Amino acid sequence: MSALEVLAYTADGARRSHTVRLPADPFDGRVHEIAMHEAVKTFLANQRQGTAKTKTRSFVTGGNQKPWRQKGTGRARQGSIRSPLWPGGGTVFGPVPRDYRLGLPRKVRRLARQSALNARARERALSIIEALVFEAPKTKRMAELIGRMGLEDHRVLVLTSENKPNVTLSARNLQNVDVMRYADASTYDILRADAVVIEEPALGALETGSEAPAEEPKVAKPKQARAAKRAAAEAGGPETAAPAAKPAKKPAAKKPAAKKAPARKPAPKKAAPAKKASRPAAKKPGTKKKK
Repeated sequence: MSALEVLAYTADGARRSHTVRLPADPFDGRVHEIAMHEAVKTFLANQRQGTAKTKTRSFVTGGNQKPWRQKGTGRARQGSIRSPLWPGGGTVFGPVPRDYRLGLPRKVRRLARQSALNARARERALSIIEALVFEAPKTKRMAELIGRMGLEDHRVLVLTSENKPNVTLSARNLQNVDVMRYADASTYDILRADAVVIEEPALGALETGSEAPAEEPKVAKPKQARAAKRAAAEAGGPETAAPAAKPAKKPAAKKPAAKKAPARKPAPKKAAPAKKASRPAAKKPGTKKKK
């Protein structure tokens, strides 16, 4: 697969005339969705505290004796006022403190992170910027930098080559801008952002690619993309254009009529067996002929 090319910017946010080619490691163009799903699920599960707890009937105060006698009151039998059926009683199968942490193999974790970076690069939501140098924390400068790159209305993740406190503090008051080291970014952080900006020193020396397009690419948010698709569908745009009429089917050629099998001759009827001549009835003993 050919090397991925992305836009490059100067430290002031100006777009360069040529794109840059990303290194084959980790940008090999492979996107493994199952690995990314497992990584995100593991990350979110590991954020849970697991401190929720409810009291069962054994932990609720009171109810040591039977509230009334078994028979003769006209009411249903009860053994304790702390039964789950009573107000203020115990909880059945309620949550108890537990550990929600999950594990993920190292190779799967690495594959998921590479897949997330490749997905952002293929969507043209990843760009390269020169090394950022901030003498002092300045939120206004960071906001202007994001605005010149055309990402003011998007959630932006800035990945630096090393720990830079001034850059981190400059973006701390910006709601949609996060700054962290390139080595510390997880699959969840990369997929959560609409646009990823990586410092060039974090990837090493990059080769110059083709000439950059004249128009500024617009990174669409997931919700905006769905709304645009819905609007195009209502307006009858090219996305929902009626499919071209299918050519009329040619009449199927008639198959030659199958030859009829010759009629079978009826089998000759068998002659009925001749009836045997009836014998005269035998005379009964003791009978005389009449004269």
